[in-house]
Amino acid sequence: MNYNNAQFEKSVGTASGLEKSDLPEICFSGRSNVGKSSLINKILGRKAIARVSSKPGKTVTVNFYRVDSVRIVDLPGYGYAKVAYSEKERWSELMETYFRTDRNIKRVFQLIDMRHPATDFDLSMLDFLTQMHIPYSVILTKSDKLNKSETEKRLELIYEELGDYADGIKIIPFSIKNFENVEKVRQIIEESVV
Repeated sequence: MNYNNAQFEKSVGTASGLEKSDLPEICFSGRSNVGKSSLINKILGRKAIARVSSKPGKTVTVNFYRVDSVRIVDLPGYGYAKVAYSEKERWSELMETYFRTDRNIKRVFQLIDMRHPATDFDLSMLDFLTQMHIPYSVILTKSDKLNKSETEKRLELIYEELGDYADGIKIIPFSIKNFENVEKVRQIIEESVV
């Protein structure tokens, strides 16, 4: 894949706005402010193709990017408490429709902040993906915020926290500061869409 060809396609904020999927899709999922948009920018080799904010809850739409004949999908973050009930309902309907319509989802990258234990929301998402038979990998973001011994400890603990959801999957530490594992994520994307 030529990541230099990456283009923003569209943002969709309601379930009714989701069009039929005509290309393989690679999704990035995780709680609000976990670093999905920043990671997508690094993967696509662009500084700001995906909008980044230091405030949680800024990605409230499903954002589609195209690289050659593949779509990269930035899903809205979940778990942000300071959101109105109606907004949570909209998000829930949007996500339910996205995943339950006939889409060609090749892989979901589930992002978890490496500094903290996996949340109930993270585990619920992994359970959902497992039940839907959607392949996934886990990316541990913000790895640059930990020293070597803290990183090793968190890598041990994440397997315990994820339990059966960690069986046979790739768990990848990732840092946007030092480009840690950018190529590994690209490799998984390319293997997923072959």
